[in-house]
Amino acid sequence: MRLSQMLFVTLREDPAEAEIPSHKLLLRAGYIRRIGSGIYAYLPLMWRVLKKVSQIVREEMDATGAQECLLPQLQPADLWRESGRWDTYTQAEGIMFAMTDRQQREVGLGPTHEEVITTIAKDMIRSYRQLPVHLYQIQTKFRDEIRPRFGLMRGREFIMKDGYSFHTSEESLKKTYQDMAQAYSNMLRRSGLEFRAVDADSGAIGGSGSQEFMVLAEAGEDEVLYTEDGLYAANVEKAVSMPADAQASPFTTFEKRETPGTETINKLCKFLKCSPTQVVKNVLYQAVYDNGTTVLVLVSIRGDQDVNQVKLLNELTKLAGNYQAKTVLFLTVPDAEAQRKWAAKSLPLGYMAPDVADDYIAGSKEVNSKFLRLVDRTAVDLTNFVTGSNESGYHVVGANWNQEFPLPATVVGVRTAVAGDRAVHNPEQTLQTARGIEVGHIFQLGTKYSEAMGATYTTEQGEEMPFIMGCYGVGVSRLAQSAVEQSYDKDGIIWPVAIAPYHAIISIPNISDAQQVEVAEKLYAELNQSGIETILDDRNERAGVKFKDADLIGIPYRIVPGKLLKSGKVELVERATHKAHEILIEEVISTLKQWIDAAIK
Repeated sequence: MRLSQMLFVTLREDPAEAEIPSHKLLLRAGYIRRIGSGIYAYLPLMWRVLKKVSQIVREEMDATGAQECLLPQLQPADLWRESGRWDTYTQAEGIMFAMTDRQQREVGLGPTHEEVITTIAKDMIRSYRQLPVHLYQIQTKFRDEIRPRFGLMRGREFIMKDGYSFHTSEESLKKTYQDMAQAYSNMLRRSGLEFRAVDADSGAIGGSGSQEFMVLAEAGEDEVLYTEDGLYAANVEKAVSMPADAQASPFTTFEKRETPGTETINKLCKFLKCSPTQVVKNVLYQAVYDNGTTVLVLVSIRGDQDVNQVKLLNELTKLAGNYQAKTVLFLTVPDAEAQRKWAAKSLPLGYMAPDVADDYIAGSKEVNSKFLRLVDRTAVDLTNFVTGSNESGYHVVGANWNQEFPLPATVVGVRTAVAGDRAVHNPEQTLQTARGIEVGHIFQLGTKYSEAMGATYTTEQGEEMPFIMGCYGVGVSRLAQSAVEQSYDKDGIIWPVAIAPYHAIISIPNISDAQQVEVAEKLYAELNQSGIETILDDRNERAGVKFKDADLIGIPYRIVPGKLLKSGKVELVERATHKAHEILIEEVISTLKQWIDAAIK
């Protein structure tokens, strides 16, 4: 391709809409163009990158025996109601674009395809002899993000590879799951990315085990906790650890004390001269289930710990059956306006005890009349602890479970693991932290969808059994941008060779110089013929402009047929290091082949 003929416009200033380096650079370098909030056009250079990423993904998936297909983007609401996810995706998380067609049928644009693929399996797979089966697609997906940001990282329209497998046994599922873990590692390695595979929460997808693949980058929205021995890594939403040991309580007898202005743990501990590890704090949440029931949740946790809302949401989902519900739509800390809707009287916020009375709740058909009381494991073994008194301005000290306060019947593990905690697998290892961009996620779904949707196969014994399923996703467009976030400098993008739009760019310093043009044209033809993807910058621009643009768009190798031509050489510049080499014209192809082969192994 000749740059003079390409739709190619670069920007010298960072666009106001862009917040992180990769977003700024993709816009400035002419790779993408914003069309609307969270909606981007992939311009010619970007499309070449996306095709290369897709090809790597496709090759690794095909190598495992997975079969490519293409599923509909428009999905009937009835399928999602069968699985029980329609309300979750359209109300709770609110991420599905939902609409009504001219026949008044509700439909949604697919953010994911579990329901569709399960329906296909239900209709087409009858016998155990047809299993296992693994289908995948590479397609545009849609999410109605509350706050689209970071370009392709969190857009409302994006390209994704999603795959789904069907099995007769857990052993078969785990084999495919492991195959996918290896395939995903191969994809990221071949794309030239530094990454880490981590344990993860399954979220709205559901299932048991799941693993995320994180591209390491400072701008990553996810926090990864890991140990240096390489034996543990998890997203902070999922991570577990051993908290610091609780200090001995300075209080030996139970008494109520006036503690004015101590509505926070720090203020309380400073006032009482005690450690937060000997405080039981009581945190109030409001959960709304899918049947409309509101439940007030009081979590008692050690004072130096924070509640992980993802873990809490998972615990509350497990308890949905107690309220004749299936899932939690919303989980929030109730603000003053929310409290006015259900509070019978003003709550002693900041001073609540584990036994705050149920009569603070004005029960109704919509609001459960009793607090759901949970206690985190960090608080269970505390003795002579400090906690609220249910009276503003007062706390109690020297309290004990099942003496002054009943221990809540439901013990949960909902604390947030943090860097510096001891690892569960080896207390001598401490958790380290890194930022990551999630580009892949694999799940062991089990029978969640097949049972809900009545998708079964016939066993060898003639018994009808639900499919055991797996689900595997890779964000193709997100992976492409994450490569930029991981590899750039002050001059622009530094693409990994394997996914760069072109391997090389020939920048003609002076198009009025016949010799420069002749050598450039000859190299351009020979390089492309030899399989080295090359773009020719034949624009009528100053050499400095061309060099700046070459750096900005991040092509791995720049060839300059300039002053060195008099000695039969050209300048060959490595984009990653800016290192310049003087290469004989007849050795350019062999040199680049050697460099490219080494870079993509």
